[in-house]
Amino acid sequence: MPILDAAKKAARQNKRRKALNLQYKKKMKEPIKEFKKLLVGKKTEEAKKLLPQIYKALDKSAKHGTIKKNNAARRKSRLTKMVNKAVI
Repeated sequence: MPILDAAKKAARQNKRRKALNLQYKKKMKEPIKEFKKLLVGKKTEEAKKLLPQIYKALDKSAKHGTIKKNNAARRKSRLTKMVNKAVI
């Protein structure tokens, strides 16, 4: 248990931040999983429609600091590449 007031406050902040980070990760990962399932099922049109939602979630996670900006860009690039490969 923290003893100093500053340590107590830091513990409270960590708890709050962890909860927010988990929310952002969940909002980011669920559509990506659904996207990959659609690609495996050869439903590329539905997967394409899901891309903007995934981009939005990745950008928000990067803005919040859950993931870094380049990490979000890399993920978006790879997902786009997957869908383009599936179409061809």
